[in-house]
Amino acid sequence: CFIYICSMGQWILYHARNSMRDIRNNFLVKFGRCYIPEYLTQWQGWSSLILTLFLVVMLIMEPTLHCFADSNNEIFTQMCPAAERFQFPYSVASTGAMLIYFMLLTDLSVFSTRVSAFALVCARVLSEVALFLFGITFFVIAFACAISALEQDNEHFADIPIAALQLYKISFGMFSGSNYDDLESDPALLIVCFVYVVTTVIFMLNLLIAQLNCAYQATYLDMMGYA
Repeated sequence: CFIYICSMGQWILYHARNSMRDIRNNFLVKFGRCYIPEYLTQWQGWSSLILTLFLVVMLIMEPTLHCFADSNNEIFTQMCPAAERFQFPYSVASTGAMLIYFMLLTDLSVFSTRVSAFALVCARVLSEVALFLFGITFFVIAFACAISALEQDNEHFADIPIAALQLYKISFGMFSGSNYDDLESDPALLIVCFVYVVTTVIFMLNLLIAQLNCAYQATYLDMMGYA
């Protein structure tokens, strides 16, 4: 109740007030084929709008409200047949809202120049991380297609989507050790996975570290002055 009245209500008033102000003053920005209020071009504006939408979705799917008529005399319960189909989508919306709440908390970094400079540098080097993820995705697709053409019967690399998922797991250290043992029965597949590890985990990851180091050193002093 507190979240929906105090938080969602406050955000609805915030967006209504800022939207009316920008529309009244003709502060509009073209986004695709339509125009949006100018305040939505700032990350605080669009992220808080997404948060508001998440909260509205949560209110619509709130299990407690759906259980009022089917609660077996239990007050404020979320476990009832009427709310079962809303449990999972409600939890997804709650997860998204919680992440955005903490993302908006980064505005508190303005109270410290050093922390504010660090936050600005992190925002600047996100492009390097995006390039790294693009490179990883390229190699994942390439090796997944190559493995699908290889004569092998490992169930973890049965087709392109499954193989791509396993390669992502290898890149991020989520591939089980027992699955590595299963590769020993198929030397050709083991060699392909070994080449993939050398290409991504060793080369690409160390390249990302070097890029982040150079970008951080080049921008930190400038961001200290900007902060």
